[in-house]
Formats: sequence, structure tokens, C-alpha cells
Amino acid sequence: MLNALAQPTLGHLDPAFGEVMEEVAEPLRATFRTENRTAFPVSATGSGGMQTMVDNLIRPGDRVICGVHGLFGERMADALARRGAEVVRVEAEWGRAIPTERLVDAAREPFAALFVVHGETSTGVAQPLDALAEACAQHGALLLVDCVTSLAGHPLELDAAGVDAAFSGSQKCLNCPPGLAPFTANDRALERVQGSPSWYFDLHAVLNYWQADGGRAYHHTAPTNMVVALREALAIVQEEELEPRWARHAKAHEALRSALAQLGFERIAPDGEQLHPLLAVRLPDGVDDAKARGALLHEHSIEIAAASGPFAGLAWRIGVMGEGARQPAQERLVRAIARELDMDGTIALDALADGWA
Repeated sequence: MLNALAQPTLGHLDPAFGEVMEEVAEPLRATFRTENRTAFPVSATGSGGMQTMVDNLIRPGDRVICGVHGLFGERMADALARRGAEVVRVEAEWGRAIPTERLVDAAREPFAALFVVHGETSTGVAQPLDALAEACAQHGALLLVDCVTSLAGHPLELDAAGVDAAFSGSQKCLNCPPGLAPFTANDRALERVQGSPSWYFDLHAVLNYWQADGGRAYHHTAPTNMVVALREALAIVQEEELEPRWARHAKAHEALRSALAQLGFERIAPDGEQLHPLLAVRLPDGVDDAKARGALLHEHSIEIAAASGPFAGLAWRIGVMGEGARQPAQERLVRAIARELDMDGTIALDALADGWA
């Protein structure tokens, strides 16, 4: 990946970069599990992918059902309200998936779109997509999905689930540096695009650059080195293949969960609702959140994400994604946590080894 980033910088209108753009599109479709023609990386982080979705697919006055069970559902609800949508919040407590029947029940009255976070990064919960497309179809509504933390690390098949548009981020399970937001939309979703309030995220203009037939119209200076790196990341995903990659992330999640349980950490998500690429755990009694995370960072160069909302100061969010979903990286983490909490990590390391066996 670093070698890909270090390649000589291509111009954003260089024909050679045009070839790179084409070489990114097809594996991105395969990773999303979609046949959508529109599949490209927005030149922004995952939040830019969210803004692209809202600005182009939602109109002022639209009734939009928004699932909220963590920080990123809250962010989408905020973005929708700023767009002028009538936001219908369907909520669940942080750390739980939203019951499908509650989302379907909210969809009985006419609405324009239904949005859910497939992988809620703030709590480590995976949201089921079953039956949502059918509920949307009854009103000609769009099914919109945030898969920032789930793409390429948790089972997700957009076309099979009937998803109309989705966005992700390059830095999670794709194991690429941050700065790009993989985005896809089907033809039905694109029919709703009538002009964006944002010049930068206007899909019509951006797609004239990314997929124009007979020549690319200049829109912005794409981060060409990052796109080259994304091409390499997607090639690695395709080489491993999605099903084995999903299985590796699931195995890594359960192995680390078992190991940390021996040190007193409890997973927040109940069985069946866990997001494989992210393990959110409650801290053992007496552990100082900031102090312990600071020691891991400064003494071991291991960064653990703090929790937010009702779990602030009480939980950690541990990435189990990309190269972090491998046994050697997890062994290093478990040893460091045991040392900083002044615990014997032997049993935890044995549990980790058993999980990988």
C-alpha cells in the first residue's frame, strides 16, 4: 500500500489516470456486490460520502425514515434535517440493533427514503437489512445505507439486499489511508438527482468526470495517489476474495472477544448483533479510560478509540479490520493491555490462540 502511495503523482486528467479510474470501478462494484454502473470514490472521507448521498438523493420536504442507534445515525439525522427533510427517527438504545419490524412499521405511510447505518462504528453493532427493500418498494422509496465500517469486513451484498445507494470509507476494512469515500448508486436512485445544493458534491458534475463517455469533464483535482492506493487495496480484497475475508474478520472478532473477556472486558453488542470489524467492550471496574488508552498509545504505539454517548469513559472501540484482523496484531494488543492493567495475560493469550486455531 505504501509503495502504491509512493508512485509518481499522475495528473487528474492524465489518460494514465483515466485507466486507473476504470481499474478502480470494477473491483469496487465487486466489493459492494452490485452491478451498478455508478461506483467510484468520492474525493472526501466517509462523511463526504454521506453528504453526497443527502445532497443529491434527498429534497427539501422529503419524508425520510432514519434509523438511529448510535453516533452515526445521529449524524445522518442531523444532515437530513439540514437538507430540509422531514426526519422520522426510529431509535434503539445505543449498543443494540433496531428491530426490523419497527423500521417496517414506520414505512407504512408514504416516504421518500429509508436510511440505516449497517455498521454502527460508535457501538460495534451490525444492523440487519432484511425486509427493508420490500418496505421501501411499496412507496417507491429509496433504501440508503452507511457501510463505512462494514464494507469488505462484514457480510454485505447491496443488490441482494435491494440497497439503492451506499457509501463507505477507504480507511476501515479496505485497509487504505483515509481520504476517499467509496460510493455507489443504482439507476433508480440517480433518477432522483435534480441538482445538488453543494457544488463540490453535485453527482451530475462529478460523474461527468468519473464516468463520462468520450472524455472526462474537469470537475476537481482528484487525489490521484490516494486513488492509486485504493486500486491496490481493492486488488488485495479481490485476491483474498470476499467470503474468506468476511470469515477472517468474524474469526478475529470472536478470538479477540474471548481473549479480552479473560481480562474483564465485556462486549457491548449481544450475540447476533455484533459488527465483526469493530469490537466495542465495556471496561472492567476500576480502569481509568483516558489513562489506560494514553499508556497504550505512548508506551506501545497502539491507539484505542474512545467511546461516545452513553458509553463515554466506560468503553473502548477496538478495530478488528484489515491487517488488524490477524493473530499477530491481536497478540501484541492483548499483551499490551495486560501489562498496562497489571494483569497476567497468559490465559487471555491462550484464549486468543484457541480462537484462531
